[in-house]
Amino acid sequence: MDELQLLKDELSKRDAEIAKLKMALQEKEKQLSLRTDVTEEALKPLKQVNKLSNESISRYSRQLILPELGVTGQVKLTNSSVLIVGAGGLGCPSAVYLAAAGIGRLGIVDYDEVELSNLHRQILHTEDRVGMSKSQSVATTCHRLNSGVEYVPYHLALDSCNALPIISQYDIVLDATDNVATRYLLNDACVIAGKTLVSGSALRFEGQLTVYNYENGPCYRCLYPKPPPPQTVTNCSDGGVVGVVPGIIGCMQALEAIKIASGIKSSFGQRMLLFDAIDGTFRCVKLRGRQPSCPVCGDAPTITQLIDYEQFCGAKASDKDKAMNILEKEQRMSAKEYKTILEEKKPHILVDVRQPVELEICQLPNTKTINIPVSSLQKEEKISELRDRINQLKSNGDDKVPIVVVCRRGNDSQSAVNTLKQQLLDNNIEIKDIKGGLHSWSKNVDHNFPQY
Repeated sequence: MDELQLLKDELSKRDAEIAKLKMALQEKEKQLSLRTDVTEEALKPLKQVNKLSNESISRYSRQLILPELGVTGQVKLTNSSVLIVGAGGLGCPSAVYLAAAGIGRLGIVDYDEVELSNLHRQILHTEDRVGMSKSQSVATTCHRLNSGVEYVPYHLALDSCNALPIISQYDIVLDATDNVATRYLLNDACVIAGKTLVSGSALRFEGQLTVYNYENGPCYRCLYPKPPPPQTVTNCSDGGVVGVVPGIIGCMQALEAIKIASGIKSSFGQRMLLFDAIDGTFRCVKLRGRQPSCPVCGDAPTITQLIDYEQFCGAKASDKDKAMNILEKEQRMSAKEYKTILEEKKPHILVDVRQPVELEICQLPNTKTINIPVSSLQKEEKISELRDRINQLKSNGDDKVPIVVVCRRGNDSQSAVNTLKQQLLDNNIEIKDIKGGLHSWSKNVDHNFPQY
């Protein structure tokens, strides 16, 4: 009887697993159906509504009773379309509130797939959607909230070839991206297509919001004619962000889009909102107006078609970490080569150039690691500690002192190698970095080593 009961229990577990897989399959089929339907409808004009249905009156009743919005404003919302570029920390809250408010058509552009590291701030994605396209994930979640909205997910990277054909189909564009090249691309495309651009950004504990190309106001190029040097630009992947900060700014972007679409004037046509999460403060600064000399929106524009923005900015149109190649091959070692050094207990010095807070997350199994952040490599007090360690190895009879430099992904470590060579000026020191940094160690040596 015990064996029979065990068999029954096993069959019951298998039936439960099969049922779970069937549900997952059905969900995937629904997502595929959603994408196919909206893609086929994407190029058709949005169906205009003159009168709200009883269902719409019930759904939007709490905003219909606002004198500033009313039925007229809701009808305008229903007849409007918004394109969100970026389905991440800014795009998710923007999308869900635009969908909830009843915007007629919502387009979502993103080239990326959902990753586990997204979920602390990109709140429309879920654990079971890791690997799914972000644009599709946002469309699926919003569709569950309001199936009356038309969703158009674009799983692609916006560029100079496809930006205008896509943007031209929408009334308002939201910049929810995290890189300079796409900001210039969206600005120029919106000016050329005559669209309003609601721009947001968030980094660490700070956020910004402004509206460009609105009621003869300035565009992005009016304020920033030239892009900043690539090495001075920090994104969330490098600098970090508290998840609620892009949530707040994304909600503000949705609010401005709702105001513009419904006929309420935007509050940030020539003003910038600055949010400081540490102090818990909002403040606004007035921006200079449209510049007659602007090459895009000025009186005599010289840019009348989209250009190569990656070349213009000297940076990729992506918020992903870019692999740098500064050092020669012989100046670098693989993670596996460093593992051999540890196993054979070869004398060396490991210099970790990450910030101290990052060492609390994880560090290589070397108890004598010296932490000198990249920003501190020019400080003599930091270098003196390294010199003391070098002299200690030399006193042990080591003629050639190996120094190994490591960082998170193998970019900062390369520039650190060159800086250390200039600081130390010692031919008896051999300095190399670990190619790919700690990510390479996790991928090729220790799969249990955390990635962040």
